[in-house]
Amino acid sequence: MRNEIISQKGYEKVVKVRDIASGLTAYIAIHSTVLGPALGGCRMWPYASHEEALRDVLRLAQGMTQKNALAGLDLGGGKAVIIGESKTDKSPELFKAFGRAVERLKGLYFTAEDVGVTAQDMGFIARETKYVAGLPETMGGSGNPSPITAYGVFLGLKAAARHRFGTDTLHGVKVIVAGLGHVGFELCRLLSDAGAVLIVADLDVDKVRNAQHLFGARESHPMEAFAKSADIFAPCALGGVLNEATIPMLQVGAIAGAANNQLMSPEQGDALHKRGILYAPDYVINAGGVISIAQEIEGAWTRQKALAQCGRITRTLEAIFDRSHVLDQATNRVADRLAADRLLHVPKPQDLAEGAA
Repeated sequence: MRNEIISQKGYEKVVKVRDIASGLTAYIAIHSTVLGPALGGCRMWPYASHEEALRDVLRLAQGMTQKNALAGLDLGGGKAVIIGESKTDKSPELFKAFGRAVERLKGLYFTAEDVGVTAQDMGFIARETKYVAGLPETMGGSGNPSPITAYGVFLGLKAAARHRFGTDTLHGVKVIVAGLGHVGFELCRLLSDAGAVLIVADLDVDKVRNAQHLFGARESHPMEAFAKSADIFAPCALGGVLNEATIPMLQVGAIAGAANNQLMSPEQGDALHKRGILYAPDYVINAGGVISIAQEIEGAWTRQKALAQCGRITRTLEAIFDRSHVLDQATNRVADRLAADRLLHVPKPQDLAEGAA
């Protein structure tokens, strides 16, 4: 195995990992350990180039620093990406090789599952390192964090509805869910149970058909979803979907979804604010998974406790929405400042939320 250190301004450590025997090519980025060891998932994706993979891991790692800070966790931010097609390129040896790379970082970085990687894959990684979470419940872990992430997004979406429309009753509220992966599909279930009217979009036709059957959802082509008239848009796939091309198309009052890095750039948040579209910053609303994973790392995980602590998401979003209104600033700008303040050991988000109440 070969580890290559990559110098990257603003990051504590960036490593390119190559293991010929298993076919592993991966990047691990540690953005910050100011609050504690870096925590962030491992994503497996068929990147078109090494440059694309590196850009993604850097952006994701920085987002994890902000996410963990505003979730009130004593954990820093990091991320890993494995170059490959998750449906065909996985093997136990590949994940064990990745586990050895994580072990070499000596606790600077805890890994967990992300897009293309499962709790079962974490089990292979755990054979080589103790710095891993999101393990199957049969191994004493917290299992797939997607349901808890979805629950946190559901709570955050209700908070956005309450702030934007004056009520968090979702009966009859029209929601576009773009992306029907583990989190997006579970979010659909929660929204359907709450009486929301669903429009769903995904490239996987089977997932769309399933959502139509189970939730009575209407179908939209993924690119046409941005132009649909609705109350709330919930991006739940990959990042960069809110950009110069899509924002002018939006016909919604709020955006509250699970995808990471939804804004192509911070300026897109300003554009949403000017249009009067309330944006729930992604790294705040989708923190349910890391809240659960952090409990597992501490050895104190229970599903009930993880779900209960997702209430932090609502309180933090409410504080952000209120401050955005008072300052007439985009919500992502407010969230970025609160995260930066936390890194300087200013009060934790729950303290800010209590003060705003």
